[in-house]
Amino acid sequence: MVKEESFTGMVKGKRIGLFTLRNPNGMTVQITNYGAKIVSLNVPDKEGKVADVVLGFSSLEEWREKETYFNAVIGRYSNRIKDGKFVLDGQEYQLAVNNGTNHLHGGLSGFNEKVWETVGQTKHGVSLHYRSADGEENYPGTLDVYVTYNLTLDNALEISYEAKTDKPTIVGFTNHAYFNLKGEGEGDIRDHILQVLADEYTPFDDTACPTGEVKPVEGTPMDFREPQRIGDRIDDPFFAPGRGIDNNFVLRKSSGKKRPELAAVLRGGGRKMEVWTTFPGLQVYTGNWVEKNAGKSGRVYDVQTAVCLEAQNFPNSPNIPAFPTAVLRPGEVYFEQCVYRFVD
Repeated sequence: MVKEESFTGMVKGKRIGLFTLRNPNGMTVQITNYGAKIVSLNVPDKEGKVADVVLGFSSLEEWREKETYFNAVIGRYSNRIKDGKFVLDGQEYQLAVNNGTNHLHGGLSGFNEKVWETVGQTKHGVSLHYRSADGEENYPGTLDVYVTYNLTLDNALEISYEAKTDKPTIVGFTNHAYFNLKGEGEGDIRDHILQVLADEYTPFDDTACPTGEVKPVEGTPMDFREPQRIGDRIDDPFFAPGRGIDNNFVLRKSSGKKRPELAAVLRGGGRKMEVWTTFPGLQVYTGNWVEKNAGKSGRVYDVQTAVCLEAQNFPNSPNIPAFPTAVLRPGEVYFEQCVYRFVD
């Protein structure tokens, strides 16, 4: 567990806090209002041994200086937007280009770097609010965003997103948690077993931005419909050469109801984690660009020492009408959920 005093201080004149959630099963979660980030996620294995299963750092200063996306809420739009451009109601908007030729994870200063307001707290949950001003990162509309973390009695971390706007805008959040189910700093994730309940994926161009196509996973290294050892797939030339997986899956939906459905299962280190979500997509990212840094335990992180299972809108949805819409209008309420459940 990270010490609370290491997260006291001010950022841009606003106070930073650290909130610890517990359940009776030995599971604890620490959340900070800086970037609405998961600071630690301590989970028992099948023998009762507890380990922190997300990467991260021991102090606020390190979180700000090193990997700023670790375990953060990403917005106003997660993942990539082609050329940083989109057209909404006939008007073109130019966003920052901060990932090659594309816009990534909300721009130069996304929600992962903002100080959120604490608007509710219990022993098992915390609710955070951020108001994104009209024109911030050149997105239209003032957007009020609420994120609630809730730790359940059956070892699930529930993340709920809600947003409203005063002008038409685009919205798409995710949490960029970096998981190693053996424990943070315990080597790479090649021995983890992954299953993704998706029959299709969204191919991308040479800038890693989806083209608008949707193709079947069958017959490709994207086929994780049955559990697969990540190490058996990660080096396939289909993925980023020498890097690994960073691809969006089209999740199955068994009904039209807005409720979390099982999207993926990850196993490693004597732990099993299910991902349940209302989102249409899941980005699997094998930490291909993690820089060498000493983490919370003092052990060094490196590439492929974590895997991210990012429930999300499809990347580049604002430019592809056939994809699930990213548009939010006044009077509408954006609501999505992602649940990371640890099971025996």
